[in-house]
Amino acid sequence: MTSLRLCLAGVAALVLLAPATAQQPPPSPKPGPENELLKQFLGTWDCTVKMGPMQSKGKAVYKDGPGGLWILSNFTGEFAGQPFSGHGIDGYDPAKKKYVSVWIDSMDTAPMLSEGTYDKATKTLTMQGEAKGPDGKPATHIMKTQWKDKDTLLFSMSMKGPDGKEQPVMTIDYKRVK
Repeated sequence: MTSLRLCLAGVAALVLLAPATAQQPPPSPKPGPENELLKQFLGTWDCTVKMGPMQSKGKAVYKDGPGGLWILSNFTGEFAGQPFSGHGIDGYDPAKKKYVSVWIDSMDTAPMLSEGTYDKATKTLTMQGEAKGPDGKPATHIMKTQWKDKDTLLFSMSMKGPDGKEQPVMTIDYKRVK
């Protein structure tokens, strides 16, 4: 009889405590060193875009995103004499052990999803993603951002051609606005 009472008391305790533990939210993820790397983007940047013989100016603004886990970007400028705008969301996926990015802009109806790695020796973040090429067909795009110093970035984009070789698309020189 005593063991039955102990068993019933244990079941009653579990029933009473279960709702309290079930309602506790899981712990929020915390930014890691990879997120700190992305914080180097934060601020306003004057940009010079070079695409073949064309050159134009732009402005990029990077802000801290939700929970310090994301960086939100806004780019405005001009492309071939037309207004251009784009928005990015950049973060780090610890499960993949990769930096991840979503980019949308005024020249395409599909987002570009990309992922990549950071090379500490060259201070270069290399991302790769699929987006439409000039012919409208899916193409692999490679984006590299190199930190020259805390106020200067060099962004380059290339596409893999049918032969698998990278073809330069554009570069953007970023200078931090102080």
